[in-house]
Amino acid sequence: MIRVLFVCIHNSARSQMAKAYLNALGGGRFEAKSAGIEPGKLNPVVVEAMRLDGIDISQNRVKAVKEFIDRGEKFDYLITVCDETAADRCPFVPGTGQRLHFGFSDPSAFGGTPEEKLAATIAVRDAIKKKITEFILTVRASQRNAP
Repeated sequence: MIRVLFVCIHNSARSQMAKAYLNALGGGRFEAKSAGIEPGKLNPVVVEAMRLDGIDISQNRVKAVKEFIDRGEKFDYLITVCDETAADRCPFVPGTGQRLHFGFSDPSAFGGTPEEKLAATIAVRDAIKKKITEFILTVRASQRNAP
């Protein structure tokens, strides 16, 4: 089982979507979790965007990175999903494996009408889904090529 921790600022949107997609699309080979530096509240627009793609995250709980550190959990990958302007705030998590960064815009920063916010969130959701699909293929290929 390949263990992955997705981290962003609030654990309210991007890391929740990435975790959900990796767990849904990973074919049982991955165990994904997510956390934030400053846990907030699960973003209802993100919940709706994911529901529209057939994934229910409405019961997910936001978590702090500190919870995983305190438990001494180990991960094969730590993937930050902050946008580029917040990447320097994404934490160092001791004891984790390979570190990657997938930058995505923060849905909590989107303005406009509810419909415009949902449309912008769906665009981020789709970018996350595409990146997670690429990640799965890359990890599988590297495992096949390993000695």
